[in-house]
Amino acid sequence: MSTETHRSVRLTRTSKGRYEAENPRGGTLSFGSGEDEQFTPVELLLTAIAGCSAIDVDFITSKRSEPTRFEVRMRGEKVRDEHGNHLTDLLLTFDVAFPDDESGAAAAGVLHSAVEASHDRLCTVSRTVELPTPVRVSVS
Repeated sequence: MSTETHRSVRLTRTSKGRYEAENPRGGTLSFGSGEDEQFTPVELLLTAIAGCSAIDVDFITSKRSEPTRFEVRMRGEKVRDEHGNHLTDLLLTFDVAFPDDESGAAAAGVLHSAVEASHDRLCTVSRTVELPTPVRVSVS
């Protein structure tokens, strides 16, 4: 990962309600409004939160042992209230298992602290969501 602090993506409309995001490294991701199987922006947000923490936890635990199961679920409830549209009741759940040996026990022994460290300080995505972070908007 780059040590540069700036992060960006560029979106291009491919058709009505469908877009392609491109990162500075040339990676692309298609998404849409939910009219088909493509991910929606809200699903991408949930994926980003889950993925960020999954990477943190994976890197910490797999130093000790490769998991035999590593699944992460992320959910939330979309509401419309006096604050506008937003998600509530966000829940990130890890379901991870390791081999029944010494290295697996070592990995299992750091699993909870790895999840806590990701949530409390490592995961840029969930930290940004939880902290009050204004989003400025402009038209060029």
